[in-house]
Amino acid sequence: MSNARHAILDRLRQAQAQPLPVNDPDYPIWNQSGQAEMLARLTELLEQNHAEVRHLPRAELVSTLKTHVEQAGLQRVATGTGGDFFGEISQALAGTAEQLLFDRPLEAWKDELFNRVDAGITGCHGAIAATGSLVLWPGPDEPRTLSLVPPRHIAILKASTLHPNLPAMMAAQGWHQGMPTNLLLVSGPSKTADIQQTLAYGAHGPKELLVLILEDA
Repeated sequence: MSNARHAILDRLRQAQAQPLPVNDPDYPIWNQSGQAEMLARLTELLEQNHAEVRHLPRAELVSTLKTHVEQAGLQRVATGTGGDFFGEISQALAGTAEQLLFDRPLEAWKDELFNRVDAGITGCHGAIAATGSLVLWPGPDEPRTLSLVPPRHIAILKASTLHPNLPAMMAAQGWHQGMPTNLLLVSGPSKTADIQQTLAYGAHGPKELLVLILEDA
């Protein structure tokens, strides 16, 4: 089965397919590309979906994380083993909370992750202003479970990776040359509603989302 899969993927790569032009899509695309407008829209939509958003320079990331962890009373925080912010995350957690590295198979610590972790911290691959969505591109350094299981998700975003809409992001980053095997679009804490439309947060994932936007990165 593995050989067949590799053969199919090899044929797709060798095809050197190019994205098809879309001149007049039949759905509206938000196209404002000014940095200030995009940041304002992203912040507004995230906050409408009950996320907490903070704007700060990268130099304040460690102190902001440390203060938040202390004020929220977080005792055990799950993180990846690498990524753009790994050093700063580890520095912020040192002496503040127990840092649990996602460096083993999920099956080896599933009960601990689901029941005894207070928060998960991840970076973001980028964000989409049109829908107010964070884009997470999980991988070995930061598995997707970090943002899906703990009751609190702390996401760190570089403002420079913000795009007006998803098609613009895909084109700018050349996704047709290497699509992600897994992609997460996060627009707020986990929420669900019953038949009477009573909204509840945290039923199937994090009930709180904190987004730290680094405006000079």
